[in-house]
Amino acid sequence: MAVGQLPLAGRSILITRPAGQADSLCAALAALGAEPLRFPLLTISPVVDPSPLQAAARRLGEFALVFFVSPNAVHFALDAMLPVVGMWPAGVAIATVGKGSEAALAACGFAEVIAPTDGFDSEAVLALPAFQPAAVAGRRVLILRGDGGRDLLGDMLKARGAEVEYLTCYHRSGPVEDSAPVVARARAGHLHALTLTSSESVGHLRALPDAAALLDVPVFVPHPRIATAAREAGFNTVIATGAGDRGLIDGLVGHFSDRKHTTYPG
Repeated sequence: MAVGQLPLAGRSILITRPAGQADSLCAALAALGAEPLRFPLLTISPVVDPSPLQAAARRLGEFALVFFVSPNAVHFALDAMLPVVGMWPAGVAIATVGKGSEAALAACGFAEVIAPTDGFDSEAVLALPAFQPAAVAGRRVLILRGDGGRDLLGDMLKARGAEVEYLTCYHRSGPVEDSAPVVARARAGHLHALTLTSSESVGHLRALPDAAALLDVPVFVPHPRIATAAREAGFNTVIATGAGDRGLIDGLVGHFSDRKHTTYPG
């Protein structure tokens, strides 16, 4: 396909995923002619003291199921736990949500992972057979996550009779890069879209200095909950897409293909 025929040719798209998690999306958008611009809205860092993770590794056999909330949870938890435990205990099931987390677990050698095939949130996980009352009542579940986050999964598991333990394996904080170049692009009409992949990132974006300059830039989000947060934050055009990279890419291509006869600044 010629450059002029690429569906995202000439479109500058802001990618706000944490550093190290945006490579595949940026590469796919660039292949479609876009100019991906990286501006991580979440900064991910390991816990200062890994001893709670190491202690949990020594008693993994107490748990019926270990749930990883994200690729970050996979990487940071297993980096601390596997050197202690060596082989993962037989009979301790592993579960997660999202294709990225499944891929991260597969890369660590875990072939059997419980995860929803449709829907990529706690609600989809709770609908799985392995999370029904008959399956979890009286059993211990370890949830590995960053600091904070939604408690819906744990709360529902407790209501279904499980004993739930949370363990923090990484910290999240706001952006560290200077937002002035991003704001300047938006004001000049040289920023055509931005992606937001968590509700938390919506708040960090809205808190940037001069964030009002970004409110007219179309926002693409892969989940209805994030779309609601973006609309409530004042963004004027919010497009909810399918899940993951594929959903965002399809949403961006569809949006700009429908506007191929529209003249955009820049």
